[in-house]
Amino acid sequence: MTSPDGTPTIRPVRPEDVPAVVAMVHELAEYERAPEQCHLTTDQLDAALFGPSPALYGHVAVDASDRPLGFALWFLNFSTWAGVHGIYLEDLYVRPAARGTGAGRMLLATLAAICVERGYQRLEWWMIHWNPAARFYAAIGATPMDEWTPYRLAGPALHELATHATAAPTRPAL
Repeated sequence: MTSPDGTPTIRPVRPEDVPAVVAMVHELAEYERAPEQCHLTTDQLDAALFGPSPALYGHVAVDASDRPLGFALWFLNFSTWAGVHGIYLEDLYVRPAARGTGAGRMLLATLAAICVERGYQRLEWWMIHWNPAARFYAAIGATPMDEWTPYRLAGPALHELATHATAAPTRPAL
């Protein structure tokens, strides 16, 4: 639902939003020039958001008809130095037709408000270096963390390293 001035409204993702959010994740993958890497299904996202122990959270920007125009999917991280949780924004996307409506800013403002309300000190995310959203992020006061280099362990390298574990892995209680 839009506000009285016609801007989108932000609310938590509901089960009926999952197909639209999955479609937008695939649109984001296309935008980021990697559609072949995106394999998310509605069943996977539904389980991640609404299963017995969800560790993923989401918000949507919706129009006057309650149709999702954009989304933010996020989870908690933890700073050992600060001693508190923070929010890691996995994906933020606003459909092209809804850009410029304030939906992206409102999604980020909602996550910032959650951080403040819960005493979290950080809201973090990664962005592809060529994304023009860098200007938007700078305009809201976000700063690039260019002194840190992200690393990823996946595929065969992940499996190879796992063979060297000295203890059987356990599933954490969430």
